[in-house]
Amino acid sequence: MVAKINRGSSLYGALIYNQQKVNNATARIISGHRMITDVTGNTDRIVQQTMLSFENYLLANKNTEKPILHISLNPSPEDYLSDKQFTGLAKDYMDRMGYGDQPYIVYMHEDTGRRHIHIVTTCVDENGNKISDTYEWNRSMKVCRDLEQKYGLKNVTDKKNELLEPYLKKADYSKGDIKTRIANILKSVRNSYRYQTFGEYSAILSCFNIEVRQVKGEYEGVPFTGIVYLITDDSGKPVCAPVKSSLIGKSFGYGGLERRMKHNTKEFKAGKWKPRIKNEAALAMHGSGGDREKFVTSLKRQGIDVVFRENEEGRIYGVTFIDHNSKEACNGSRLGKEFSANRFNSLFNGPSDGNRTKDSNLGQGTFTGNYPSDASEESAIEQVFGIFGFEQHGDDPEEQRFIRRTTKKKKKKQRRI
Repeated sequence: MVAKINRGSSLYGALIYNQQKVNNATARIISGHRMITDVTGNTDRIVQQTMLSFENYLLANKNTEKPILHISLNPSPEDYLSDKQFTGLAKDYMDRMGYGDQPYIVYMHEDTGRRHIHIVTTCVDENGNKISDTYEWNRSMKVCRDLEQKYGLKNVTDKKNELLEPYLKKADYSKGDIKTRIANILKSVRNSYRYQTFGEYSAILSCFNIEVRQVKGEYEGVPFTGIVYLITDDSGKPVCAPVKSSLIGKSFGYGGLERRMKHNTKEFKAGKWKPRIKNEAALAMHGSGGDREKFVTSLKRQGIDVVFRENEEGRIYGVTFIDHNSKEACNGSRLGKEFSANRFNSLFNGPSDGNRTKDSNLGQGTFTGNYPSDASEESAIEQVFGIFGFEQHGDDPEEQRFIRRTTKKKKKKQRRI
C-alpha cells in the first residue's frame, strides 16, 4: 500500500475536488469522523456543512500556514477491500498517525482502475495546537507495512511505480473530466520516464493518446511560447479542445519541460542512464524483412513502442523508441546511425539509387558495447541545440536537416514564380 500526504491551505479546494468526483459518479463518501453525516443532495450544501465540521479547529489556530491534510491510501490493484474494510483501514491509519481524534471525511475513488481512498482532515487540534509531523514520512511507511499485514495487502517493492502505474493507460475522452485525466498521465510520465528532447516527450505522450503542442504568439509586444495538451483517438486525431498547461501545473509548461530535459540530459552525460534497446531494435530490423508492421509488432511484444514522423509524401524524417520497461525514450539518432530516419526509409521503402550500396547491409547483426563516437557527437549536438528551441516534431538532427531542405525548396519555388 502507498500513502501520500499532501498539505494545503484551502479546505474548500480539497473538499470540492472530491465532491466533483462524487457528482461524476467516480467517487463516494464511505465514512467520516466527527462530521455532519445527515447531508445529502445539493452539492453546495454538502460542502458547506462539511466545512462547518472543521470550522472551530481552523479558527483556533490561524498561524499554521498549511493546516489541511489531503491523504490518499492506495492498495495494489490486485488487492480488494470492501467499503467496510476501507473504512477500518482509514481509521487505523489515522489513529496510528496521531489524527484519530480529528474530524475527517473518507472518499472512495474508483476512476483510475484502482480502488483507493482519499481522506480530508486538519493537522490543528481543537485547542489550536498543531499536531506534530516529525518523521512523518518514516512513520507513515511503518504504518503502511503494519496495515498490509493486518489486511492481507500486497507488499510492493517499487512504491513509486506502483502508485503511478494505474494512470499510465490511454486517455479515454468518453469518461469525461478531461483536465484531470490529462494531468494524471502527465504527472505519471514526468515522474517515471526519461526524455531529453521535446520530440521524445511528445512520442511518450502519444502512446497514451495525449498530444502536446507548442503555441507561439506575442503579448504586448513580447513573444511567448506556450504548451497545450489534447486527448486523441488511436489514430492520433484530436477529440477534445486543447487544455492549457497553466491549468495543470507549471511543471508541464514551456519552462518546466525545459528544466526537466536539462536535468535528464545532465544525468545522461554523467552516465547515470543510457538507452538499453539497441540489440532489440537491431534484431527487430533484421527479422522484419522490410515489413514495417512486423518491425513495430516485434518490438511492442517486448514493451517497446516506435513512433515515426513522416512528411506528406510518407517519407520518414524522425523516429523515437519508447522503452516502457526501463521508462526511457530515445531518438534513433542517439542510438547510432544504424537507427537513423534514412535507414528506416531504406528498410521500409527501398534505398534510393545513391544509397543502394551504402544501405545494403541494413539490419544485419546486433550492436553491443558503447555508443560509437559519431553517434555521441550527433547526440551532443542535439542536446545543445534542441533543448532551447522546441519544434513541434522534436529536435532530432536529421529532422532539422529535413526541415532545412524543404524550406530551401520552397524558397526556390517562390523565386521561380
